[in-house]
Amino acid sequence: MKKGDHLFLVDGSAYIFRAYHALPPLTRKSDGLPIGAVSGFCNMLWKLLQEARDTSVGVTPTHFAVIFDHSSTTFRNEIYPEYKANRDAPPEDLRPQFAIIREATRAFDVPCIEKEGYEADDIIASYAREAVAAGGDVTIISSDKDLMQLINDNVIMYDTMKDKRVASAEVIEKFGVGPEKMIDLQSLAGDSTDNIPGVPGIGPKTAAQLLEEFGDLETLLERAGEIKQNKRRENLIEFADQARLSKRLVTLDVNTPLDVPVEDLALNSVDGPKLIAFLKGLELNTLTRRVAAETEADAAAIDASEISADGYEQRGPDFDAPAESASTEGGSTPSGLVEKVTAAMAAMPVDTSAYETVRDEAALQSWIDAAHEAGVVAVDTETDSLDAMQAQLVGVSLAVAPGKACYIPLGHMSGEGDMFGGGLVADQIDRNRALEMLKPLLEDASVLKIAQNMKYDWLLLSRPENGGIHIAPFDDTMLLSYVLDAGRTKHGMDALSEAILGHTPISYKDVAGTGKSAVSFAQVEIDKATAYAAEDADITLRLWKILKARLTAEGMNTVYERLERPLVPVICRMEARGISVDRQILSRLSGELAQKAAAIESEIYELAGRKFNVGSPKQLGEILFDEMNLPGGKKTKTGQWATGAQQLEDLAAEGHDLPRKIVDWRQLSKLKSTYTDALPGFINPQTKRVHTSYAMASTSTGRLSSSDPNLQNIPVRTEEGRKIRTAFVAEPGFKLVSADYSQIELRVLAHVADIPQLKQAFADGIDIHAMTASEMFNVPVEGMDPMIRRQAKAINFGIIYGISAFGLANNLGIGRSEAGDYIKMYFERFPGIRDYMDSTKKFAKEHGFVETIFGRKAHYEEIRSSNPQVRAFNERAAINAPIQGSAADIIRRAMVQMEGALGEAKLNAEMLLQVHDELIFEVPEAEVDETITLVTKIMENATMPVMQLSVPLQVDARAADNWDEAH
Repeated sequence: MKKGDHLFLVDGSAYIFRAYHALPPLTRKSDGLPIGAVSGFCNMLWKLLQEARDTSVGVTPTHFAVIFDHSSTTFRNEIYPEYKANRDAPPEDLRPQFAIIREATRAFDVPCIEKEGYEADDIIASYAREAVAAGGDVTIISSDKDLMQLINDNVIMYDTMKDKRVASAEVIEKFGVGPEKMIDLQSLAGDSTDNIPGVPGIGPKTAAQLLEEFGDLETLLERAGEIKQNKRRENLIEFADQARLSKRLVTLDVNTPLDVPVEDLALNSVDGPKLIAFLKGLELNTLTRRVAAETEADAAAIDASEISADGYEQRGPDFDAPAESASTEGGSTPSGLVEKVTAAMAAMPVDTSAYETVRDEAALQSWIDAAHEAGVVAVDTETDSLDAMQAQLVGVSLAVAPGKACYIPLGHMSGEGDMFGGGLVADQIDRNRALEMLKPLLEDASVLKIAQNMKYDWLLLSRPENGGIHIAPFDDTMLLSYVLDAGRTKHGMDALSEAILGHTPISYKDVAGTGKSAVSFAQVEIDKATAYAAEDADITLRLWKILKARLTAEGMNTVYERLERPLVPVICRMEARGISVDRQILSRLSGELAQKAAAIESEIYELAGRKFNVGSPKQLGEILFDEMNLPGGKKTKTGQWATGAQQLEDLAAEGHDLPRKIVDWRQLSKLKSTYTDALPGFINPQTKRVHTSYAMASTSTGRLSSSDPNLQNIPVRTEEGRKIRTAFVAEPGFKLVSADYSQIELRVLAHVADIPQLKQAFADGIDIHAMTASEMFNVPVEGMDPMIRRQAKAINFGIIYGISAFGLANNLGIGRSEAGDYIKMYFERFPGIRDYMDSTKKFAKEHGFVETIFGRKAHYEEIRSSNPQVRAFNERAAINAPIQGSAADIIRRAMVQMEGALGEAKLNAEMLLQVHDELIFEVPEAEVDETITLVTKIMENATMPVMQLSVPLQVDARAADNWDEAH
């Protein structure tokens, strides 16, 4: 460059997201390839180039470049690992467009610049420095405040969306300081978007005032003791180092190594035929005509197949075939595309002998390069345990195309010995070096990662000893299947492969053995491990192509994107945090439960007339039905008397004492064996906390389930059950906060069934159970008998689950006839609920599924069964699913929004558990009130902006030292 030249630098990453959010979703008509962001980007870049040449922004560029972020990990993450940690992964339909947008930039004959380890802003800063040093001027096309520190007499910014020029005066007007103080201002104020901490309690306005008074950051920190406001003074002193750290994070690196010299950024004329061919390949017809008119090129004569646009399916989510073939019969509609993709994937044989074992760094780098080229890679990890918090990594498999997969052994052993000590098989890449090489790929925003049950791989690889890798962006075939087929199929990879591809994969027992001959995966021969593990990655990639095409064809993108995919890292972080459990409390409770169970055993022996093994169903059945001749006995297929919970409850309801005592004994014994005795065994030896595992695809309604240990089913209706929750405690200096939706399912029922009385009662904050009792029994709310309210409460909640007169009679301890009258009366008072039930059953029988308010489908295909019992069960489930499922979706949305909101507010609360309608947080004592306010706000507004419920949501939140007191 020379004096008088002018360099335009486009913040490409910002351009992409502006383009994506400025336009509705768009797909290529021939094959469903998402191209909305590509279309917006191309239109914006074309408009900028045309206006720049017309001097619309006041200058004409001589040099021009578009700058992109290379990946999510940069040198700033080494300084501060939490940098940008709270950012969500890009939307799933945007991810495959990153690579296409880079190709689009080149099709415009504009340099496309990015550099590993550096952000686009650093590259922009360095090019700006070089251009000014050479005597030129610079215009940065962006509105990002992070770039405003670069503005000076020779550098300005231009916001194309607002058609606004930003120079020093505009920075002062907006922030109260000039560009030369923007670094110090951001160091104080922080930035929740990038997770830059700053100084608590100091926002941009306060920061500007302080810098005006003290001049610069260092002077301010040195003289912080002079500040009169107590809290401000204390924070500046306490968080001085945090402010200095923030300064290192926000300061752009003007000495970034530039692979392309600034002189090589000279602006060329657009090659009309080349650009038109690219645009035609993407079927962007309007822009194609515009470019043809401006460049005087004959668009009709240009063949799109002449350039690489036809190969995009190899980077995108849909189908590995030339673009022109996608428009043939059977491929012109979304459903036709699904059929084509399914047929292609099923027809391609699975050849496990073709998979490669990667044994050295050069081979691994080749696969990493192939993944970058493909823009998508299936990933699977092999370990020695199902517990992602404690499992040791044995190997990693990758697939970049159907049939093209590899396995990278890292921890295979030749015999007994420590995983990472003696016994390691030779010719394996050093584990830490392999993870170091894989980390940039697995965190690269331009490469989509695919996994089956991504939660396991994400949690495993995010552990510090496994490289602290945070996989993004990603898709999860298990969750894709769950969104599409909840209630009508299994979502495991083997089941999906057999059902969709007609292929039975190698089973784990085939390589690791069974019974006494079973070995850890680390002991499996590497050749066998390669066939097994690489096949998993290969099958996962094939399934993804089919399921992703179905997602678009069946209109389920929104459910997947808003409720499933973004929840994965949230759940992973919750599981990793765990919760503290007091061993002494559990030990004491075990003793108490043992004493109570022993006392009940004595009563049981007295009622039975002799001693017997109370835990033996066979002996119990003999006493109840052979010796005592109690009515209603039924025998199982084995010839024994049935003594299940329902049989005992039925007998107890009829006034028989022994069955009631057996029920009580079983409850105490279960609490002891399942919780007070078992929970200490779940305490992680490294973290000293309990880490439950959440299953995201195990229920038909969207509810999460918990296991190892199950913390969602601790009984809370009994005193003993509630005592177990007292063992879940906050760490010193913290409190547990329980935030629980109040009667959320009844509120959803009032909304979906449109019940005026219920809606009004919720709007007025009236006791809904007292109101129901008043409506049904014509009694005033004031001074109501608690027993009448209890009856109304049992009916309110029972109706949601399709309770029968028999079930309600058991719950209330009344006769079936009386219970039947209550239910009849309920429907007479609230006819809209009966209408909802009837219409829901009718819809389910016609379509085989029902939907939540967010569009999640729960399938009940057996609702048409000729078996009355099966049909009745499915009818009850179908009635309940839109209510329970909508409530589950609401709390999922709250969870997805929660971490970002806490980070933005600079609160240090951490979400630990989800128990149906309740969220549990661990909160610093000083932040309890502020956290409760924010958590309540997020949860009560979780449906927004997607929809506005016709009834208000209410959250009850409390803080205490243990879970029971908080709840």
